[in-house]
Amino acid sequence: MVKLKNYTVVMKHFVLLLTFIFLTACSSHPFYVSKIEGKKISISDKQTGVSEIENYIKPYREHIDKDLSEVLAYCPETLEKSNGKWQTNIGCFLADITLEKSNPIFLQREHKSIDVSFLNHGGIRTIIPKGNVTARNAYEVMPFENSAVVVGLKQEQILEIANYIISEKKPHPLAGMTFTISKDNQPINILVQGKPLEKDKIYYVVTSDYLSNGGDNMNFFKNNVERHDLDYKLRNIMIDYFKDVDTLKINNDIRITKE
Repeated sequence: MVKLKNYTVVMKHFVLLLTFIFLTACSSHPFYVSKIEGKKISISDKQTGVSEIENYIKPYREHIDKDLSEVLAYCPETLEKSNGKWQTNIGCFLADITLEKSNPIFLQREHKSIDVSFLNHGGIRTIIPKGNVTARNAYEVMPFENSAVVVGLKQEQILEIANYIISEKKPHPLAGMTFTISKDNQPINILVQGKPLEKDKIYYVVTSDYLSNGGDNMNFFKNNVERHDLDYKLRNIMIDYFKDVDTLKINNDIRITKE
């Protein structure tokens, strides 16, 4: 028994000595990673799950699925982003409700009104089908974590927005602003809230945090004179709107015309 105890003590000291030697060697001759190899593991229905984990997750999944599947409103027509050259029904809808839901918040905080809503065509990821709509539809249309931001722009930046739309040739969601594209592809007759542009006026435009930072080459947003983060996700704007109405209001008024 004594011999076993002594052997254990010797082994402990031996391990400590080896550790000390290894650490000393590392400090004087550090090791570097020269190569990393990986292996692709396919995930398919052949993979076996761990029943304990699955049983733990199941009630949470069912609860989330129930919330996402609850009918919130009715859509009278299919809303999609490929049904127009300069504007689409889903683009107009999203721009309209973003302006509608953001304005009361901005008005309460800053005692000012939002003039324009401008989003990006590429941010719309799918359609809103005709029929019942749910929170799941909102997550599918806008799966990103983008939030509403209000920027104060001068006349020059409003003009840049119109020029951007013309050069991009995409139906970016727009509300609160109208203009005509001349025969030589210049924006004319620009109106904001039905009024011509004023030189020294500050126009408040609601957009996404991504675009306000110059995303999609919208650099005119970075030349703002004011910036206000609303901490209101665009997806939640959709969900809140769905909850507030029985039937989605689709406004197909003409916002951009061409000579």
